[in-house]
Amino acid sequence: MIVTPVARIRRFAMTVLISVAAISAAHTAWATPQQDIIAGYAAQAKSQDSRFAGFSATRGGTFFSAHPGGGKPETPSCTTCHTASPLNVGHTRAGKEIAPMALSKTPDRYTDKKKIEKWFRRNCNTVLGRACTAQEKGDYLSFMISQ
Repeated sequence: MIVTPVARIRRFAMTVLISVAAISAAHTAWATPQQDIIAGYAAQAKSQDSRFAGFSATRGGTFFSAHPGGGKPETPSCTTCHTASPLNVGHTRAGKEIAPMALSKTPDRYTDKKKIEKWFRRNCNTVLGRACTAQEKGDYLSFMISQ
């Protein structure tokens, strides 16, 4: 059987398409809940600011440690309750223990979008006196996931 150049190109193209589909399916299967949540914040950040170029764990760490003002005086920073290190156990103002924020210490953290939004809504308002932006949320999560 003679294989024409067109047949070779078709076979090659089909092989490439099958490979791309397999890689895409594998990526979807391997994506963690945290990656999916961050991807959602990235889409939101891009819609809010066309110059959005990605999240930064460094910015997230700075955000976590900052004392921005604007919120309640008794909670001037995330570190007020969560300690200066996300690897440590924190405490609410009432003394209740808060599991470490770092993903390496609390692996089931940041898997439930509703729960994440609940705590961002509460804590951003308490610390900042406003809602967090998608950029701030993504940077923060990028930092915590890297810890």
